[in-house]
Amino acid sequence: MNNILVTANSLVKSYQNNKNLKLEVLKSVSLEILANNISVIIGASGAGKSTLLHLLAGLDRPDSGTVNYNGQNIFELSDNKLAGFRNKNVGLVFQFHHLLPEFTALENVSIPQMINGISFHTASKKAAELLEAVGLSERTDHKPAELSGGEQQRVAFARALANDPEIIFADEPTGNLDSANSESIHKLIADLRDKYKKTFVIVTHNEGLVKLADKVFEMKDGKLTQH
Repeated sequence: MNNILVTANSLVKSYQNNKNLKLEVLKSVSLEILANNISVIIGASGAGKSTLLHLLAGLDRPDSGTVNYNGQNIFELSDNKLAGFRNKNVGLVFQFHHLLPEFTALENVSIPQMINGISFHTASKKAAELLEAVGLSERTDHKPAELSGGEQQRVAFARALANDPEIIFADEPTGNLDSANSESIHKLIADLRDKYKKTFVIVTHNEGLVKLADKVFEMKDGKLTQH
């Protein structure tokens, strides 16, 4: 039986537009994320996919509704506690890798661990293992500018795994890559799920990623349906 890792109930989120009108982006969205699954969220641009991902990851708060991790509603936490929760439990990968340009791949993967109080010696050892797992053992001392787009995104996945989170959220992780690099990232996601028993929630337009998914959700007009 699959364990439910995350449950979202009746999430509502709206924004004011530049004419001061209220735009409801999420209209009472509910879903369950199963542990060790790859769940994909598809939908047109502006449908609310990234907004939903940000709420599930605790990067933003809803107008109303809950997100529960193992029974804990994360929106009951203070901002500081929520930041601590994210740092321990959530990995994040975006369309643009957001690596720190002045640091090597090894240092970029070590930094999240050091923020959690782990020594550089221990952090760098784990970083080297993760970079090997994403196929970059020969590139550990390279800075982001010395890496290809696909390699930079592999470093971003290694960094997302650095604190051993339960779940990785990825927002258009192959949106900036050509088809060959996209395919290699798809294979990497499946490999990481199997090797580290991780849960992935991915916003994408990419058909290859949709084929990889255990569950496919579609955002349309602020509502979520499951395929």
